[in-house]
Amino acid sequence: MEPAQLPLKDIHMPEAIGWWPPAIGWWLIAISVPLLIVLFVWLYKRLTRKTAIKTAKKILAQIKQDKRLDNHRKVTELSVLIRRVAISVSPRTQAAGLTGQAWLAYLDRSVTGSPFSEGIGRHLSDAPYRKTQLADEEIPPLISLCEDWLKAQAKK
Repeated sequence: MEPAQLPLKDIHMPEAIGWWPPAIGWWLIAISVPLLIVLFVWLYKRLTRKTAIKTAKKILAQIKQDKRLDNHRKVTELSVLIRRVAISVSPRTQAAGLTGQAWLAYLDRSVTGSPFSEGIGRHLSDAPYRKTQLADEEIPPLISLCEDWLKAQAKK
C-alpha cells in the first residue's frame, strides 16, 4: 500500500486543561492562608495581653514600694493603672467609657464576690477626686485587691 492511500486520521490535540477543579496545592493554600491569619491574630492578641499584664504587675510593685508617694497619690496611680490595663486587655468599647458603679461592676466580673463595688475597691472610682486621703491601713488591702484583679486578667 502506498502511504497516501493509508486510512490515517489527522492528529488530534488534547483538550485544554480547565481551571476547575484546582490542583491540590491550590486547595492547601486556600485553607492554610486563612488559618495562618487567624493564628497570627490570636498570637498577637495573646502576646499584647500578656505584655500589658506583666508590665502592669511591675508598675504595681513600684507603686507598692514607693515610699515617696502619699496615700492619695497611690490610690490615684492604682486607679490609672487598672483603667489602662482594662482598656488594653478588653475591647475599648467595653471598658473605656465606664465610670462610677458601672466601672466597679466591670471590675467585679473578674474576681469572686464584689470587692470593688461593695468593698475596699470602691475607692478606685472616687478617691482620686476626694480631698481626704485613705488611711494607711486601707492601702495594703487595696493593692492586694488590684494584684488579685491582675492575676484574674492573666488567667483569661
